[in-house]
Amino acid sequence: MRVWTKTVSTAILAGALLAGGVAGGLWTGADRAYAATATTANGVINVSGSGEIMAKPDIAYLSIGVQSEGNTAAAAQKANAAKINKVTQLLKEKWSISADDIQTSQFSVQPNYTYNEKEGQKLKGYIANHTLSVKYRNLDKIGQLLDEATNSGANNVDNIQFSVENPSSYEEAAIAKALDNAQSKASAVAKSAKRGLGALMNVTVDGGEAQVFTQRENAMSKALMDMSGGTEIQSGQVTVKVQVSAQYEMN
Repeated sequence: MRVWTKTVSTAILAGALLAGGVAGGLWTGADRAYAATATTANGVINVSGSGEIMAKPDIAYLSIGVQSEGNTAAAAQKANAAKINKVTQLLKEKWSISADDIQTSQFSVQPNYTYNEKEGQKLKGYIANHTLSVKYRNLDKIGQLLDEATNSGANNVDNIQFSVENPSSYEEAAIAKALDNAQSKASAVAKSAKRGLGALMNVTVDGGEAQVFTQRENAMSKALMDMSGGTEIQSGQVTVKVQVSAQYEMN
């Protein structure tokens, strides 16, 4: 059995800037360093904070395509059109996927050349490609869907991406974590400067909204699918991340 697994990669941005009270220096903790510089009359600390929430994905973005060859461009395109129409019909009728959730993402008909030292470059024929970008929400059945699409003629399955359709539902918890992270940094900077941490003066959510970190899968070839008893897809979890910039007073 061929198993596709999804891993999630994350990046954490950390940094802090101290203004006021200290002529300049560097405070070093176990994991990170904060740069401290002078000088504003009131004394403020500017920091960034990040908060992450692990979420179970509720939508998958699939890339399902067909490729055909022919002696002429018209022949390649005609053969490919028959295949993609069959795949599209399967998705709409058997799998009840709305036309709004199926979109052509790539289409091409190109010459196919061969080369050898004796004859040089020679036109072998033409290759037609047609790829659909498909939204699908029943994640437990993705493997079965892909198997049936392949049996219907799809021979290029690529870029399976898991996500959450409404990341704003996770924003509040991620923002709370990001602010806690920012306050922890600001407290460390104030302590190193032998000052007290004052009130939160200003905060902004960088980018305006939560970011969802996902991972795309590589293609599984038709030949590899033929060797397996069925395709198993693991959706795993995705990371919803919020980054904030905050400014605190120093006492």
